[in-house]
Amino acid sequence: MTAVFDPGAQAARATDAILADTLGGTSRGIVVDSPPGAGKSTLVVRAALELASAGHPLMVVAQTNAQVDDLVVRLAEKNPELPVGRLHSNDTDPYDKVLDGLANVRKSAKAGDLAGLDVVISTAAKWAHVKNVEPWGHAIVDEAYQMRSDALLAVAGLFERALFVGDPGQLDPFSIVGADQWAGLSYDPSASAVSTLLAHNPRLPQHRLPVSWRLPASAAPLVSDAFYPYTPFRSGTDHGDRRLSFGVASDGSAPDRVLDEAAESGWGLLELPARHTPRTDPEAVRAVALVVRRLLDRGGAATSERSPDPVPVTADRVAVGTAHRDQAAAVRAALAELGVTGVAVDTANRLQGREFDVTVVLHPLSGRPDATAFHLETGRLCVLASRHRHACIVVCRAGVTELLDEHPSTEPVQLGVTVKFPDGWEANHSVLAHLAEHRVTWRP
Repeated sequence: MTAVFDPGAQAARATDAILADTLGGTSRGIVVDSPPGAGKSTLVVRAALELASAGHPLMVVAQTNAQVDDLVVRLAEKNPELPVGRLHSNDTDPYDKVLDGLANVRKSAKAGDLAGLDVVISTAAKWAHVKNVEPWGHAIVDEAYQMRSDALLAVAGLFERALFVGDPGQLDPFSIVGADQWAGLSYDPSASAVSTLLAHNPRLPQHRLPVSWRLPASAAPLVSDAFYPYTPFRSGTDHGDRRLSFGVASDGSAPDRVLDEAAESGWGLLELPARHTPRTDPEAVRAVALVVRRLLDRGGAATSERSPDPVPVTADRVAVGTAHRDQAAAVRAALAELGVTGVAVDTANRLQGREFDVTVVLHPLSGRPDATAFHLETGRLCVLASRHRHACIVVCRAGVTELLDEHPSTEPVQLGVTVKFPDGWEANHSVLAHLAEHRVTWRP
């Protein structure tokens, strides 16, 4: 008899093992790999609460101010009595003003003002400037795969033990300078904090969260196979648990047909004629804007495990993802012309970590004459394809499969550098092969 997969029980077992290692283990570091929407932030908050309640004051390291403020709010919601410190910069607007309404949160630009609090949270950049303080016994590093190893080195002296939580499939840490001279070295400052940590400490306990609560059953198998072949995961929901519907019937146009396909299958590919175009391809940009406009005009509604009754898919639950900032700006302008406001339009880097009901993606390779390392980066496509709870629609010009075959990867192989698998070439082929089954042809 085949055992029934219980996502909740499997996720609970994984979380219990992580917390047992965190609270009772002796290792100086613990690494947790988390796929998109697996409850990474929930784990960070729970671990912080349990460490604090066990009498272990801790510091929390996040990568952006938005992440820090989100964690502070989450902790306050879970335990309004817990003393939390928000260490911030000296900027004029250093934190979200919602924190001013939380009685248990103390805010300061000086670590000394927050000494003795159960939890102190800040960005890696701010922590790097903290000196002459008594080290914390415990730390939690959030989004550890997006933290460069030099940033970890700058804060490593502030704690004795740490829990590193992150998503290995997302975008690599960003660096504005070249780092080829360090490639292959164990102290490469541009490498992620986790890869450097494990290079020096290969026996550290490693865990993974096995269930994505964001991605629907239609998306998890593709994202898992294409981007997480060595750390597979499942969706926390089954086929039929979520449904996307429209109150207005299709008018037969390509945007409406791709919306119907996405509502039915979870995926849609709106394919424009093959052509080499400028990066801000006006035709593709307008197609993206029209899809969003029709989604809102047709009264999209979502049914899920969160609500048995249909919930309107409003503009704030829709995102458009691009590879470049000028493409995002062009889409915003096109949406404004169509009277659409409130939709999140941004690059993969800025959409990372966020969740929406429906996403519309301008494919990074659409209309390009070449396939560069930037556009083939696995993490970029992974982020764009894994933000949605119900459906993802990709707008792309035909010919990308042929483009990939004409531009096989020619990046130099560097000794000592772990080859990232799958590479962008293979991941793009996997995703495009799946999208081809949900293709709607655009005829201007």
